[in-house]
Amino acid sequence: MDDNLHSLPRRLIELRMEHADLNSLIDQAGVDGAIDELALRRLKKRRLLLRDQICKLEAELDPPEPA
Repeated sequence: MDDNLHSLPRRLIELRMEHADLNSLIDQAGVDGAIDELALRRLKKRRLLLRDQICKLEAELDPPEPA
């Protein structure tokens, strides 16, 4: 059971969920204008970091086939 909690596929799902949450938050902040520019830049930077982590995990789980 513990192995499943720390598996790569589970971590990938968690990162995708966090990325989607940040997307929603950033979109909503753009509409409302309720967040200052510095906070918005930090959210976007975090979203980019998550995207990089997602890509790395996807590559580990499904490595490209040799040509």
